[in-house]
Amino acid sequence: MLAAMTSRTPPLPRPSATILLLRDGPAGLEVFMVQRHHQIDFATGALVFPGGKVDPGDADPRLVERARRGAGPARDAFPIHVAAIHVAAIRETFEESGVLLARPRGSDALVDAERLSGLDPEREKLEQGDLTLADLCEREDLELALDLLEPFAHWITPEFMPKRFDTHFFLVPAPKDHLAAHDGRESVDSVWISPREAAADAEAGRRTIIFPTLMNVKKLARSDSVEAALGAARSGPVVTVLPRVEVRDGEKMMVLPEAAGYDVSVAPLSALR
Repeated sequence: MLAAMTSRTPPLPRPSATILLLRDGPAGLEVFMVQRHHQIDFATGALVFPGGKVDPGDADPRLVERARRGAGPARDAFPIHVAAIHVAAIRETFEESGVLLARPRGSDALVDAERLSGLDPEREKLEQGDLTLADLCEREDLELALDLLEPFAHWITPEFMPKRFDTHFFLVPAPKDHLAAHDGRESVDSVWISPREAAADAEAGRRTIIFPTLMNVKKLARSDSVEAALGAARSGPVVTVLPRVEVRDGEKMMVLPEAAGYDVSVAPLSALR
């Protein structure tokens, strides 16, 4: 069967992005996660981070002009396809959680809670394609806070899978006055949860968390605070994970690059399901 899986031309992975919103809770680090609707065709019912596929509108040049990036040489070397991944992460997080990582143009502060509440009806319009993020930013004179997105991980779905994603994971400290909440459409529940608790719930069967998400939850669990998580993410380059399949002792196994820094580098192929 493995030969059959590798003989066909693999489908191209869809560029995608997700944001891990972080906060310091009473017992330590917490991350915001949403539960996918049971009718969604990917990760049905699973606990995931807000995120999704890059849309053509995420590469709108108007958004690149309205995007605040970090300082240094990389600020000017920011091709539009890279910018689109960051934009998609911000757009999807707004659609799925109501948190908008954007500033009034020229301001150092993110949009406040009062203004954000007036923008809440736009979430569904964006999701339904009745409004573009570029139009929203122009109308409200906003610039996207791309500079807040800290790269954390990069996973590409294995080549034998029928549906593939090329997903970038970013860490962002949650704005203190933004109320994160599921949208009631793609996601039906939401929770602020410690990464350790999420991992324990998944392993005990109390929650469904797909393999790439679980690996990143466990990696995040090494940090006890937002500051520690951001520091760990900045301490080294992000290593792309494209699991390959090997047969070991008669069992099909996924092999991850050790340099990516996860707790395991080999896992049963069945864990991907």
